[in-house]
Amino acid sequence: MKRIFKSVLIPHWAQDVFIAIPRVVYGYLLATSFGASKFGLPWSPEDANLGLFEVAFWFPTDVAAFGPPFSWFPAFFAWMAAFSEAVGGIFWVIGFNTRITSFLLFCTMLVAVFLQQGHNGMWNMLPGLGFLWLSMIYMVIGSGRFGVDHFIYNKLNK
Repeated sequence: MKRIFKSVLIPHWAQDVFIAIPRVVYGYLLATSFGASKFGLPWSPEDANLGLFEVAFWFPTDVAAFGPPFSWFPAFFAWMAAFSEAVGGIFWVIGFNTRITSFLLFCTMLVAVFLQQGHNGMWNMLPGLGFLWLSMIYMVIGSGRFGVDHFIYNKLNK
């Protein structure tokens, strides 16, 4: 369990700030824009008409269009994708469970980039690719010095 929370620390704290900035900014964007529009959170748009942790009615249909295995369990895959974006964004902002969250976001963004946006051209793939690359980085380095994971690791290590 300790290995999941242990982050790669850069020698100087100011360098860790630069590592944390993309995690916080992209996490915020995931939680407030991308995820909140399809997953019910307190700050989800009113016009989405979503209850807490509810998936937008249109999203399972979009997911089913990707074909098997997504068409076999579209509600499950839609819920997992929306959850990983919305709640994963919150986890990225605070640096909690960063490696597992990054793995879930990596899987979600692979599908979003290549199955959802792949036929729409590179320009439409860019947002998903940005999240994809960041999730790969944070799977390796963890949250860094400025994340809840770092504090949990220090508590477990005492």
